[in-house]
Amino acid sequence: MNQLQQIIKLVSILLAMMFFAPQVDAGSDTKRVLMVLSGYGQEQGKLTPGYEFDEFSKAYQIFSDNYISIDIASPQGGKVVADEYDPQKPYNAAVLADKGAMAKLDNTIATGDVNAKDYQGIFIVGGKGAMFDLPKDAALQQLIKEIYQQQGGVAAVCHGPAALVNVKLDNGRYLVADKAINGFTNQEERLFGKKWVNDFEFMLEDKLQQRGGKFQSSPLMLSHVAVDGQLITGQNPTSTVAVATELVKQLGLTPVESEQYDEDVTMTLIAQYLAGNDEALAQVAAMPEQLPLVGMYGFYYNKVAEQPQQQQHALTLMRAAQQALNNPVLDMQIAKTQHKLGLEQEAKATLTQLLSAKPDYQPALDMLKTNY
Repeated sequence: MNQLQQIIKLVSILLAMMFFAPQVDAGSDTKRVLMVLSGYGQEQGKLTPGYEFDEFSKAYQIFSDNYISIDIASPQGGKVVADEYDPQKPYNAAVLADKGAMAKLDNTIATGDVNAKDYQGIFIVGGKGAMFDLPKDAALQQLIKEIYQQQGGVAAVCHGPAALVNVKLDNGRYLVADKAINGFTNQEERLFGKKWVNDFEFMLEDKLQQRGGKFQSSPLMLSHVAVDGQLITGQNPTSTVAVATELVKQLGLTPVESEQYDEDVTMTLIAQYLAGNDEALAQVAAMPEQLPLVGMYGFYYNKVAEQPQQQQHALTLMRAAQQALNNPVLDMQIAKTQHKLGLEQEAKATLTQLLSAKPDYQPALDMLKTNY
């Protein structure tokens, strides 16, 4: 090989290293995070609730994309069962195709076998199973305390903060005391947790406040992340990406740009609309595949709306998805909201249109007879 060929080969190797090697911060060691899942689930949540795979997969992707080493633990170790989920969603499909991730899920580490000194952060995944086994896991409480006291990041999302309620620091105070905190709210629980809520030993929002936490939240099912030093908590599944990203920052890394998932974008636009940005609604309307989510959100938001402006917002969201959903239950909710707001002609028109498609639909017949 002559000198020119050697130079060309060397340049080729350097270019390959530049463009294809993982872009890890050369000035720091690889960070390591422990993800904790409930091991309470059975039969995809039908018999007993487990963890939320959507939350796990979104957070796992964030850590993986930032070249963070990931281990997975649960109270008893071994295989853990998620509640039913959609495997076709892109973030779930990516994790399901990751043999390393799936092997770890099939053989999680028991929390009692974990050495806190091996980790710079811990991320506790939600799911209603977290309300049953995580608060009672003394080994997990010790792990959280040690990671926190060694200046590591402690993050939890949705029902994941249930793992924090019994954690005490060496000074005898609860970890969450006097800190900004959030998690799945009482309001969200009443609407979406009916199957298991009567079996809970406590309501998460109430318990966090009893432990001295300064609970904060956003409207129903919208993203909210509370950051108080090393403690990072998220309100609901919509908050997952933001919580994981904040933990990446807490580890001293600059997060790489992550994929924006359509439902998260939609929920962000809904939040902007509710905050007064009417243009956000137009952006949602340009995403027809997301209109069912918009309509569903409007339907549930209307159940907790107390002020006329909130009811009007709910009505607008439901109307935006009315044709896409073509659902008589949604149509009835629209008519009732119009009636409540004094929009009588619109309410009557909604009922008439509904009955033209379903002449024997009794709820519409009853409302029309009673009010018009």
